[in-house]
Order: sequence, then C-alpha cells, then structure tokens
Amino acid sequence: MTSINVQDIGWNAVGSKGAVAAGGAGAVAAGIEILGQDGNAADAAAATILALSITDHGAFAIGGEVPFIIYDAAKKEVKVLSGLGRAPHSQEAIDWYMENGIPTDGDIKAAPIPGAVGLCLTALEMYGTKSFEEVVGPSLALLDAGGRDWYPRLAITLRKLIETEQSTDGSRESKLRAAKDRFYRGDIAEDLEAWYVEKAGFQRMGDLAAHVTRVEDPVTIDYKGYTVCKCGPWTQGPYLCQALRLLEGYDLKGMGHLSTDYIHVLVEALKLAMADRDTYYGDPVFADVPLDTLLSSEYTAIRRPLIDLAHASHEIRAGDPYQMIAIKPGARYMPGPGGTTTCVVADRWGNVVSATPSCNVFGNKGDGGVTGVTHGNRLRSLNTTPGHPNCIQPGKRPRITLTPTMVLKEGVPILAISVAGGDLQDQTTLNLLLDFTEFGMMPERAVRVPRFATMHHLDSFDPNPDREAALVQAGSLTVNEEIGAQVRAELIDRGHDMTTIERAIAAPVMLYIDRSSGTFYAAGDPAARRHAAALD
Repeated sequence: MTSINVQDIGWNAVGSKGAVAAGGAGAVAAGIEILGQDGNAADAAAATILALSITDHGAFAIGGEVPFIIYDAAKKEVKVLSGLGRAPHSQEAIDWYMENGIPTDGDIKAAPIPGAVGLCLTALEMYGTKSFEEVVGPSLALLDAGGRDWYPRLAITLRKLIETEQSTDGSRESKLRAAKDRFYRGDIAEDLEAWYVEKAGFQRMGDLAAHVTRVEDPVTIDYKGYTVCKCGPWTQGPYLCQALRLLEGYDLKGMGHLSTDYIHVLVEALKLAMADRDTYYGDPVFADVPLDTLLSSEYTAIRRPLIDLAHASHEIRAGDPYQMIAIKPGARYMPGPGGTTTCVVADRWGNVVSATPSCNVFGNKGDGGVTGVTHGNRLRSLNTTPGHPNCIQPGKRPRITLTPTMVLKEGVPILAISVAGGDLQDQTTLNLLLDFTEFGMMPERAVRVPRFATMHHLDSFDPNPDREAALVQAGSLTVNEEIGAQVRAELIDRGHDMTTIERAIAAPVMLYIDRSSGTFYAAGDPAARRHAAALD
C-alpha cells in the first residue's frame, strides 16, 4: 500500500510505476493511493474523479459530467465513455424550453441527469479491478473530515452504494451494476426526483432510469505520425482534429515557437475549425454530423486557402461540407462561464485515461436535497434554434466544451492532456500538443510556457436561439504578457484585436509516457493550481 501526504504533492512529478495529474492535491492523492494498492488506471481515475467532486467542488460536482478516454492495454484499443447526462424526455419540458429559453442563471431546469456516478461505476465495471468501496474510500475520508453542510448527506449516498455492492451476490461487475441501479432506479433516484419536483425542475425517475454511459469509438486523425484521439461531436473535441488537419500543411517548427507567423496561423486555423464546430456539431444520436467530410483531405484542402498569412479574419466562416464549398453562403456574420477540472492517469501495465470532469455549478438552487448530489446547468450548452444540430430535444446530450485528449505513437499512448476552461480547452490543448510534437517540450515545460487563444467563436454557454448573437468577440486574440512586445505589435498590425494578460490561459494537465525507459512525466500548470504525483 502506498500513502502520500497531500502537503507533499506539487505540480510536476516523474515516476516509473504510474502517475496522476489533476486539479486538487487531495484528488491526486486519491488516485495515487489506488495505484499504490495495485489498482489500474481506470481504478485510479475513478478514485480521482470522485475526490475531485469534493476538492474541486464548484468546478466539478458528483452530479456533473465526465467525458472519459481510455486506452486498454490488454485489448490494445481506445474507447470513449460518455459520462454526460441528457435533457428531460418529456416533450412538455422541451416545449417549455422552446417557448421560454434554456435558463442560464443556475436554475435546476437547466440540469441534465447526473452523469459522473454512472461514468465511474461503468469505468470500474468495464476496465477496473477494484470495488466501488475501495475507490471511494479516499473521498469518504474527505467528506468525513467535514467542511460543508452537504458533506454528510453525500457521504450517506455514497455509503448506500457501498451497501448495495456488499449485499449483492455475484461477480464484481454485477455488484457494480447493482450499485448503479440503486442510484438511477432505486431509492436514491426517488430522493432525486423529489428534489427536482421541489425545485420545479423537469427531470423525473424515468429520465434517471433511462440514463446510460455510452461507450463509443474515438474520433481520430493522424498528425505527422501521431494518432490524436478525441471524443465525438457531442463535445467540441473534433474541431481540434480539424485545426490540426489545416495546420499539417505548414512548417510550424520552421516558423519558430511563439513567433508572429506561428501564433497567427494557429489562431486563424482555430477560427475556421470553431466556425464549423458552432455550425455542425451536436449529439450524433440525434444530428447527422458530417464528421468524416469535415475531417477529409478534400474539405481541408478547400478550407486551408482561407488562412491569410498577412491578415487576421474578423468573419465567422463556416464551410459547407455537403456541397464542398469553402464558405457556407450566409455563414459570415470573454469566453462563457464554465466550471471544469482535469484528470489524467497512467499505470505500469500500459493503461491510460484522460478525462475532463465538470459540473458548471453556477447559482444552482440547492445541493441535491437529502442526497447531497450537487447538480450543474449544462443544458445551457444546448440551444433553442429550430433545425440546429444542437437544438434541445427529448433525451439529447448537450454539445459540451469538455474535451480530453489522448495521443498515440505507433498504436501506443504517449500523451494524455486535460484542460479546464470552457471554450479555451482545445485551444490550450493545441498549444500543448504542438509544444510537444513540433518542439519536443516535456510536460514540465509545456504547461508553463506562454499561451494564446481567441474569442472569435460562439459562446458555448449561450443558448440564444439567434446564434449570431452568441458571438463572443470577432478578431480577438488573448496572449500571455511573456510573449515578446515585437511579436505582439506585429500581430496587431495583421489585424488581431489583442488583449495581453498575466494570468494563466485555461488550466491544463499533461502526462507523457516514455515507452523506451518506462518513465512517466506528469505536470499541471502551477499558475492554474494544477497538481501531479507519480509512483516510483
């Protein structure tokens, strides 16, 4: 057994037997504790995520959502688990949203079904080796130490799941399924429904019972010999792949890290990719997202010439992948609030997890009543624009910003990246990914070098049916102040509307696995209060 003092956990770590990088130090300690008990990456990730709902509460909560990418070393495959709740199935509820709009003030009407509990139990069932009792142990210790008035109530709920696990006959997997059923179909679900009714929410027992953690194939592209794995278009993740496809036509290394040309071409590629994100992405169970075409060489080739190396675009320019037109006719026209944290884990057997837990807890009415299950308002990431692929429908997943990343080399994971920061997430991931692939930076350096981002996109947290009105700031560019004055002046000359800031742009964690030496390198940006630890 391995124990670690939370006070000893820093922002970077190197080890030979596994590593964890995440938000709160207490959550990193939970993951390391499970790795030290011979748990695998799925076990440790579940422990970390459960603890993050306490250490990072507000950025995440147990009633929140977790997109989760895992590499299974035994099967040599990558899968995505969609730990995301859905809109109510009631057509009456959907009619209310369409008439009144989706609340953005923390109203429980904007809460999806809790997805994190189902995600953790499903990950343990499919990929783990430990019991729920074992992986939730560090979280119960945090809750039992006291702090907030909902701690005892959530502890009771978690212990109910342990009770069901212990009293159920059969395999480890059947015990986990029984615990999941108690949360989504049993007395816990009854208590949640009573709270929804009390707070005038729309979710009901039927919605809870219908919840499943979908298991999907990742969206992948090849970028200069690396396989980049993302979640599907129910997240913003595929647009990172679109941006990389545009950028593979440039000599980025030759431009120089953080040079004027380098920053300019990345930002212009991001603008084009996000325009397609905002136009075409949505839950693929409901929407026909032309993802294969958006990522195709033919479509990329007609979009790349839109990047003007001398001038910054101030137009929103989605393409038309159906007609193979570079700019869709009629398409020209401060990041939104977000609560998110981070989690990447690797074990000594070759399993790797990248997850981005979130809850978007803003002004939520209450904290789950007797269950202590805090909810968020992620349904605000849907909209009420008829015909839009992300328009709210019964049982639909919102198109979320949460977007973990895994990168393979010759079929084996070498990088896992997770970022908190709403619409900044994949912009920051692009920064870190290229820091590594083009410039050879290790995580310790990559998470700390200056970053940049644009607000030239629609706000993913604005459900306004007039999508043009959701535009944040055309032509914007935010850069860290460490980027040189001459570069900043040249970018302004090219037409970028620049803001210079001192604070961290988003909050990344990054994990590199050196397969030749069996060494794990984990780091989180200390300026964004990220933490990392490793076993040696």
